[in-house]
Amino acid sequence: MKKEENEKRLALLKTIVMSMPEKPGSYQFYDATHTIIYVGKAKNLKKRVSSYLHKEVDRFKTKVLVSKVWDISYTVVNTEEDALLLENSLIKKYNPHYNVLLKDGKTYPSICITNEYLPRIFKTRTINKRLGTYFGPYSQVSTMYTLLELIKKLYKPRTCHLPLTATEIRLKKFKPCLEFHIHNCEAPCIGRQTYEEYHQNIEQAKEILKGNTREVRGILYDIMLEKADQLKFEEAEEIKKKINLLDNFVAKSEVVSHTIRDVDVFTIVDDDLKKNAYINYLHAKNGTINQSFTFEYKRKLAETDEDLLISAIPEIRERFNSEAKEIIVPFEMEWTLNDATFIIPQRGDKKHLLDLSEMNGKQYKFDRLKQAEKLNPEQKQTRLMKELQDKLKLPKLPFHIECFDNSNISGADAVAGCVVFKGMKPSKKDYRKYNIKTVSGPDDYASMHEVVRRRYSRLIEENQPLPDLIMTDGGKGQMEIVRRVIEDELHLQIPIAGLAKDSKHKTNELLYGFPPQVIGLKTDSELFHLLSRIQDEVHRYAISFHRDKRSKHALHSQLEDIKGIGSQTQQTLLSKLRTVKKIKEADIQVLTEIIGPSKAKLVYEYFHQTEEK
Repeated sequence: MKKEENEKRLALLKTIVMSMPEKPGSYQFYDATHTIIYVGKAKNLKKRVSSYLHKEVDRFKTKVLVSKVWDISYTVVNTEEDALLLENSLIKKYNPHYNVLLKDGKTYPSICITNEYLPRIFKTRTINKRLGTYFGPYSQVSTMYTLLELIKKLYKPRTCHLPLTATEIRLKKFKPCLEFHIHNCEAPCIGRQTYEEYHQNIEQAKEILKGNTREVRGILYDIMLEKADQLKFEEAEEIKKKINLLDNFVAKSEVVSHTIRDVDVFTIVDDDLKKNAYINYLHAKNGTINQSFTFEYKRKLAETDEDLLISAIPEIRERFNSEAKEIIVPFEMEWTLNDATFIIPQRGDKKHLLDLSEMNGKQYKFDRLKQAEKLNPEQKQTRLMKELQDKLKLPKLPFHIECFDNSNISGADAVAGCVVFKGMKPSKKDYRKYNIKTVSGPDDYASMHEVVRRRYSRLIEENQPLPDLIMTDGGKGQMEIVRRVIEDELHLQIPIAGLAKDSKHKTNELLYGFPPQVIGLKTDSELFHLLSRIQDEVHRYAISFHRDKRSKHALHSQLEDIKGIGSQTQQTLLSKLRTVKKIKEADIQVLTEIIGPSKAKLVYEYFHQTEEK
């Protein structure tokens, strides 16, 4: 876009904003093709929309949005709640590119009670409000089946698809089916159950689906007493069985407090990259939770948690037909609703509900993360690299990590190992072993200094890629030695971290910075386990190299002292006789067959002369 054209565009937008009223409402942004690309809400239309044009926008995505706006329209309403509802309606209608996206591709089942003469009750994933009344949807299918089973046992609604009418029942055009004979239906199709009794049962079933189990229990209890007063004890016993079924169902439900009559609960949990948010909705009625649902929202313009939550609340309440007057939320809400009050509980049963909602949101986030990582294993590695980068405030993702460790016994056979992890996975072809050459005695710091200098001097000479992070199997002292080599001698800028161990030789803490500081990590976190694995791997690698060297030294020490016996002859003897002990015990004939008479004589005389001495 040319500069003159852009200035003309901005001048037009500012003219529109100047004429906007300072009232609540919804505004719509259009692109060059006059397509709605964003729908927003505002308590004060003029103030809100002008903030896009007259203030320096610090979010890149918002800058991109503003650069594509060519026209603005708006609708004035009377209240904040009307602005919210209008925004929600327009987003559903136009699905603008830059608005928050509800990532809910699933179709969850609901329970339908039909509008027929004798209604049926069944589960469905298709919503057609002309067919009947719907309850749900149910994210936990087991809860839905439990409700259907309870209603079936309590009221035995018909399951057939017969077109029943009063006239056809009176004319006896139908016959009872198998469900009647196995006592799963009271046969209203032949008039054995009256229309009034059947509809009374349906109304009670509706109340149960709404969560009003206490009211239904009270109705059944009154009927039971009435039947008992009429000396109809068998009928009273049948109603008592229904009350027991209802009590058992309520006992298995999440009971909070009977003082909580009807509340909605909303919490929001961000994903690690703040690209998506998970909003959990709980509905509690008469002390029992009867709905629990988590929605995933994709952020488009880095919306705040409050912006996201206030936009989601009317949409979710509409979806679940909630009329609760109390809405429990985790933080102060700038917006208000005419028909409900926001509450932020600090303790008690309502705080328990808020914590329960947050726990459900976090569990949903965890399940989604595991599912995604199962389908794409690299996503887990990227997440861990991002987490480590954030913890250490590294300039880039630590894709290439190298870790060092020394191994010796009282300075003997001193060695070191370097393990390499790429993409949070071991790259064994890049592992390196080092024999300590310039250090005598058990000096771990001097050994580390030698190995690190040799490692990175060679990488520089060969123009090989340097690591994004260096780790030491040790604390502050080892980190300082590495820093002296990397920064002071080689003049490199590579982040350095240390993995310290406790008295039980277990990874204890992550150190970073100069002077080193302890970086807070939960010991049960995936990142902590990964760092422990890196430390265990470098320790294993260095120890195994040291063990091999010590073992070879022990095996070859006496053979190497024999003048005239070279390494090839030593290997030949060991391959045939396996141990120095068996070589010593072998007679001259056996040795001659293996290495020839002259060398056999040298070996035989060496061992036997040593014994004689």
